[in-house]
Amino acid sequence: MKILVTGGAGFIGSAVVRHVIENTTDSVVNLDKLTYAGNLDSVATVSGNERYHFEQVDICDLQDVTRVFAEHQPDAVMHLAAESHVDRSIDGPAAFIQTNLLGTFNLLECARKYWMSLPAEKQAEFRFHHISTDEVYGDLEGTDDLFTEETSYSPSSPYSASKAGSDHLVRAWGRTYGLPVLVTNCSNNYGPYHFPEKLIPHVILNAIHGKSLPVYGDGNQIRDWLYVEDHARALYKVVTEGKVGETYNIGGHNEKRNIEVVHTICDLLEELAPNKPEGINLYRDLITFVKDRPGHDVRYAIDAAKIERDLGWIPQESFETGIRKTVEWYLNNTAWWQRVISGEYQLTRLGEGEQA
Repeated sequence: MKILVTGGAGFIGSAVVRHVIENTTDSVVNLDKLTYAGNLDSVATVSGNERYHFEQVDICDLQDVTRVFAEHQPDAVMHLAAESHVDRSIDGPAAFIQTNLLGTFNLLECARKYWMSLPAEKQAEFRFHHISTDEVYGDLEGTDDLFTEETSYSPSSPYSASKAGSDHLVRAWGRTYGLPVLVTNCSNNYGPYHFPEKLIPHVILNAIHGKSLPVYGDGNQIRDWLYVEDHARALYKVVTEGKVGETYNIGGHNEKRNIEVVHTICDLLEELAPNKPEGINLYRDLITFVKDRPGHDVRYAIDAAKIERDLGWIPQESFETGIRKTVEWYLNNTAWWQRVISGEYQLTRLGEGEQA
């Protein structure tokens, strides 16, 4: 099978690309615009494989996306390309509307026209898998409630609203045009190659540099944490075994308050990086509480019973094992994040339209 992965140089997308190349015999076409969050260093371990191809393309560019479909003839699309940072969406929502809504529309139209041109047998096998977030559901009030595939949408931020809109577009193309679509909604991901602006890598890197560890509000916001390589396995399960038209929620069964996550990282660093910057007694001393962000959701939690029941997927990592692997990865892969922080990784981008 040949899979077109959009956003394959991003955090989750690169994990999917690595998983497919390293663990299957399938081919990957990695389509990525290479915005600030796209990093080809994240697929360096597989980029030399003959089953891997890269296209520097913006999903908002209808002509270029059409060309990619025509040239590569994919058997499936895994659509991960998206603007995904809540704080950035609050400061500048326009890019989120452009990429997450218009970009998804363009991709759907290209996929639909391509799919309609295929012979009947290929049409039956084709899949369009849209990867979304649990943030489209808003937040949960009770301590025992869980998001299910039937939970009503109630997005809180420009980011989650744009992702909710893209989910609706995908389902509409499935119902109206018969495009064989699948949708997944996941909880918070973490793990290797995570862009340093996100909570977990931000805390790790700030701590080892002796910088403050900012925590929104009182730190009691609850998230369900999913190790990114577990997520990649689940996504491949869905695109290869999932039932057309279905939605699958993917969660890590790891609900943690933000302050618990920060404390866990600090305690692991005490063990794994005991030589602290000068003047630091305990890593926990670096924690500072800052003004909460607007519209901050209080609690997310996924009921992943459906994907376990129907497809046999369960996460392999607990939060304890996954967060240890993550901290160790950042301590052992300084070259990757130093190139991100310095901006050097952006200098290795391919020229406009160049292919690899």
